[in-house]
Amino acid sequence: MRRTSQGFGLVEIMVALVLGLVVSLGVIQIFTSSRATFLSQNAAARMQEDARFVLSKMIQELRMTEMYGCLYFARPAELNESILWNNTTKTLTLITADIGTAGTAPTWTILSDCQTGAQLYSGARAPAAGQTAFPLRQLVYSYSNRTLSLNGQPLLQNVEAFDVFFGVTGNPMSYTNVITAANASKIRSVRLSLVLRDPEGRAEDQPYSVVAYLRNRF
Repeated sequence: MRRTSQGFGLVEIMVALVLGLVVSLGVIQIFTSSRATFLSQNAAARMQEDARFVLSKMIQELRMTEMYGCLYFARPAELNESILWNNTTKTLTLITADIGTAGTAPTWTILSDCQTGAQLYSGARAPAAGQTAFPLRQLVYSYSNRTLSLNGQPLLQNVEAFDVFFGVTGNPMSYTNVITAANASKIRSVRLSLVLRDPEGRAEDQPYSVVAYLRNRF
C-alpha cells in the first residue's frame, strides 16, 4: 500500500513566516522603546545630579556670605559687597566664609580670640594660641558658551541658561536681577535658575531653580 506524504504546504509556510515576522517586529519595537526610555531617564537623572551638585554648592556658599567671624571689626571696602551680579556678562561674585580647612588658599583670613578683637589678613594666616581662623574666599561664577565656570575653571557644561535673582525686602518680597546701591542692603535671598540640555538630545531641557536665604542678614 502506498502511503501519502504528510507535510506543510506553501500557504502554511508563508503564514508561519508572516506570523514570525510580526512577532519579531513586536519584540524589536518593545526593545527599542525600552532602550530609548532608559536612555532618556538616564540622561535626565544625570542632568538632575549635575544640577543638584552645583546648586547645593552655591547655596552653601551664599548662606556663608557675610560670616566674618565671631566679633565685629572695621572691614575694608572690598568686604562690604559680598554679593555682586553682572547681568550683562552673567558673572556672580561672592565673598564667602570657607567651610573646613581642606579648600584652596583663602583670599583673606580673619583671626580672632572671640573676646577682645579680630584682625583681617590677606591670604592664609595661622592662628596664634587662643585664636580662631576664619578663612574667606572670593568666588567668581561666570556663564559663557553654555558653560558655567568657577574662578575661570569649567564647573558644568551643557548649560542652556543661567540666571540670578535677588529677593528684596518688602511686603511682599520682590525679586530683581539688578543690584544697585539703593537695594544692595535690602537683599535677603538669592534665587538661582539653571536650564540644562542633554547634548545627545535624549531628554528635554530640564529647568532647575532654588532659593538661598542670606542667614547672616536676618
